[in-house]
Amino acid sequence: MNQITPPPKVEIIPSNAPFSEAQRSWLNGFFAGLLSDATPLSAEHGAEVMQDAAGDGDDGEAPWHDQTMPIADRMKLAEGRPLRRRMMAAMAQQDCGQCGYDCHNYSEAIANKSEARLNLCVPGGKETARMLKSLYEEIDKTPAAPSSAPAAAPAAVTTKVASEPGRSRDNPANAKFLSRRLLNGKGSEKETWHIEFDLSGCDLDYVVGDSFGIFARNDIGLVDQIIALLGASHTTEVRGKTLREVLRDDVSLSPAPDSLFELISYLTGSALREKARALAQGEDPDGDAATLDVMAVLQKFSRVRPHPEAFVEALEPLQPRLYSISSSHNATPGRLSLTVDCVRYVVNKRRRLGLASTFLAERINPGDEVKVYVQKAHGFALPQDPKTPIIMVGPGTGIAPFRAFLLDRRATGAPGKNWLFFGHQRSDCDFFYADELNAMKTSGLLTRLSLAWSRDGEKKFYVQDRMREVGREVWTWLAEGAHVYICGDAKRMAKDVERALVDIVAQFGARTTDEAVSFVGELKKKGRFQQDVY
Repeated sequence: MNQITPPPKVEIIPSNAPFSEAQRSWLNGFFAGLLSDATPLSAEHGAEVMQDAAGDGDDGEAPWHDQTMPIADRMKLAEGRPLRRRMMAAMAQQDCGQCGYDCHNYSEAIANKSEARLNLCVPGGKETARMLKSLYEEIDKTPAAPSSAPAAAPAAVTTKVASEPGRSRDNPANAKFLSRRLLNGKGSEKETWHIEFDLSGCDLDYVVGDSFGIFARNDIGLVDQIIALLGASHTTEVRGKTLREVLRDDVSLSPAPDSLFELISYLTGSALREKARALAQGEDPDGDAATLDVMAVLQKFSRVRPHPEAFVEALEPLQPRLYSISSSHNATPGRLSLTVDCVRYVVNKRRRLGLASTFLAERINPGDEVKVYVQKAHGFALPQDPKTPIIMVGPGTGIAPFRAFLLDRRATGAPGKNWLFFGHQRSDCDFFYADELNAMKTSGLLTRLSLAWSRDGEKKFYVQDRMREVGREVWTWLAEGAHVYICGDAKRMAKDVERALVDIVAQFGARTTDEAVSFVGELKKKGRFQQDVY
């Protein structure tokens, strides 16, 4: 077994710096990793390094690149940085690729004026779009800062040219929907589907770790209710189509954009005008702004009936949705599968539907064609050496890419060990792909399978709890060179799993907390700790 030497503890960020303890530990760990191959530096010299990085802004591993950090905190950390870095801080920091870029390249493209669309960050939502709009207004007022990077190009274009259908969100292909299969058993509180597509007709391929973009259509029932609230006809012509077709296929109906509130403010007066203006500025006069989709806005301002053409122009384009691919092209060429949680919830006694999830679950039929594209992964892939062991942590639908990893390793004969941590609510109805996984374990492909069920006992028990239980073995795998992967919820699960990993490194690697944070930072830097979070 290879021995891992603890990195030296480097205290670069002083205790009185304007950071939380977690942020200070992260920064210390980052700079310790950055300087680990150099002569040890004093804290004063380290502070100079930090100052240089702050002035240049092209430091790669920026401290605001944390998907769990609120946007206000990210913007605080980016104060004084070049405009393109503050734009990056405004984004959701998931590098999910839904915008067609990663966060770094999207910010570069906006700052370079090669991308005018400021609302492409789906996870960041309205708060990111508002911040980007505010920052964009500074471009002509701010002297251009030198950039070490060339003009940004969409990250979707990495191995194939953008002109090939299905290789970017701007040029989708048509794939055939094959089937859906419910993964939950009776008694589950969830609704999760295994979805299959036929790619043979569009000549698309992919590698495990990639994501699949779906151009879903809005629920026709919701569309018709909105048309009724407008007092318009289904057949009214807008943009060369019927109003019904445009609302179904082309524009987003949730959440309500600021431009819709602005339009309404022009069409009404007095208190209603002030209320609409406040909502357009991101204020929340009635405490319900977070629940306002397009239909709810029309109900809230029921006396206002915008002209259909003006109404459509005030809406944002319908964005594609990305899902982690849960199959392997090497195992099943020409077929692709997804693992999709169906989103349904009630707000003010009105049922709301997740756009793409319910589209896949109930609004398309076998044989229907859907506009799709493959989004290449950003730093989320199997190790180049097939002998490298891997540890995969994917509760719920987070299992998707790891099912793909396992199928791919079996198809290619990769000899590396495989350890999967999977969890959900109940073992008897929420154990996705149970037969497959148990067969993989029996065959030896799946070296270890560690399960965690949060609702089976009196106390909730999660994958990070299971990791701590077997922490010594996790450390042994790390010492042997294992790569660690996380897929799933960005705001809680991913952070909790990373914290568990830090605790395991500290306990079984005989390190202080700061040294353990630095060690995990080094894993990230070397590509041995990768995340696909949403």
